[in-house]
Amino acid sequence: MTSAAKTASQVTESEELSDHDRDSLHTLPISILPVKTQIFRRARMVKNSRLESVIEFFSGVGCGRGQLDVSGVAKFLALEQVPPHPDVALLHTIGNLPSFDVYSLRILLREKQITIADKSALMLSPSKVASLSSYMAHFTRPLVAEIFGRDTATAEFRDILGLFRADNAESVRARLATMAERLGIPIDAIPKFLEDYGDIFMSLSYYRQCLDQLLPQVQSFMDGIAMVRANRQLSQDHALMNMIGMIEATINGRLSSITGKIESFERSTNDMWRDLTAEKFKKIETLVAHYHTSIGGALCALSVKMSAWTDQFPNSSGGVGRRAAFIMSDMRQGIEHIQATTQDDAPMLSVLNG
Repeated sequence: MTSAAKTASQVTESEELSDHDRDSLHTLPISILPVKTQIFRRARMVKNSRLESVIEFFSGVGCGRGQLDVSGVAKFLALEQVPPHPDVALLHTIGNLPSFDVYSLRILLREKQITIADKSALMLSPSKVASLSSYMAHFTRPLVAEIFGRDTATAEFRDILGLFRADNAESVRARLATMAERLGIPIDAIPKFLEDYGDIFMSLSYYRQCLDQLLPQVQSFMDGIAMVRANRQLSQDHALMNMIGMIEATINGRLSSITGKIESFERSTNDMWRDLTAEKFKKIETLVAHYHTSIGGALCALSVKMSAWTDQFPNSSGGVGRRAAFIMSDMRQGIEHIQATTQDDAPMLSVLNG
């Protein structure tokens, strides 16, 4: 971005949220935030290949991407001041968040006491929700079976939410009454329970889908570093080999950690209904939410890194020298954001099974 005129001509006037931005791990439309500066509201914050949060004013085929960090934008707009301009201070805070997925944002924005006027901005798009139906089935099947009986355990989650409007579902209503008694809640609190249940497991389904979409890109990267290792000359570069080893171990470690968490929740869902109480569900809900920022942050960082690699090397073309150079520049930058944190050592199965 070289001039104010170019910036102004490229930004879109629309502040409507696109499905892509709403469903993304690494893009955030600034219009959802309580900012007053109009030019910010027409931009979005994104994680770049070095895992830096930058403000993107335009992007497109042929015009590239107009990106500046928050300090650069503040200088460009003459908003540098002491104390910082409120919008600039807010964007610095947002830029430090590990992920921009809606589930992480719900927690992190609340922790930062940042209020979002439109709560729907922190919900997945209808198209994304529809794409998660097969993932949700694993979590909802035990619940559906609990209400409808085993013979209809394949019913979809939305069928549960319409139970109270059913005209010929006396047996179902009796099951709901039994469930309310087991949970220790009034029967008219069941719809809210079902809503919470659906939302918490929708988040796990979303993260599982993100993980599944990420794995082919990870394999492409691993194939690329194997090519670099196999090169006789590059294999003598100890700094490069050490960096490759560290990056490879970091990525594999985080993938293993994320996969383990999600699979633990999946395995525990069936058993959860054997002795479920409202208190136990609240513990599970709290625990899953506790891992939102950990899983979301790791998936965000991994997806940005792998997308950067895939964009640079979409197929087997491209010399090993270029790959090695990219590893030592963009791939190594920000790698600390992928590394595990102490939060990953928090107890999990004891809460799920306790």
